[in-house]
Amino acid sequence: MKKTILTIAGVAILSLCAFSQAQFALGLKGGLNFAKFDATDVSGSLKNKTGFNGGAFALIKLTKIGIQPELLFSQQGSKFEFDGNNIDNNFDYINIPVILKLYTVAGINIQAGPQFGFLTRAEIDGSNVKDSFKGSDLSLALGMGWDLPFGLTFDARYNLGLTKIDESDPGFDAVKNQVIQLSVGYKIFKFGK
Repeated sequence: MKKTILTIAGVAILSLCAFSQAQFALGLKGGLNFAKFDATDVSGSLKNKTGFNGGAFALIKLTKIGIQPELLFSQQGSKFEFDGNNIDNNFDYINIPVILKLYTVAGINIQAGPQFGFLTRAEIDGSNVKDSFKGSDLSLALGMGWDLPFGLTFDARYNLGLTKIDESDPGFDAVKNQVIQLSVGYKIFKFGK
């Protein structure tokens, strides 16, 4: 009985120590996207398209490890050049990345995690083609960040599309999203260390 009570007390003390160093924060973020489709068997050339991203995040941080779920609006797509014609591909997504952050020194962190995307708009040269593309997307987000002590955050990520996004073949064998994302954020509410 004494061992059980001592074990429970020990676990409770360790839990209090761990949570006393925990941090919970809510914030807003926004920045630039440099998006491009990754496609095979393309008869033209695909080029980067610049857009923006913005939304909210929550951070749960325990000493050197944090989990940061986000809800972001993201402008993606690609520019396509075919027979001297430039075609704009405008795709908008609501993305939900769930990022694991490994903190090193001075708030610098390494980031990785899945990102779930939901297509809200798909236009090719002004024509609505949303029905020709999947309504969802799965990506792997990899990057680095810097969380400053006064609440400002900087992130640089590469979102590698893992799933094919085209339903019917619009001239490509497989189309996947690729996005380089640069963003700045601010922790509006912060609890803990």
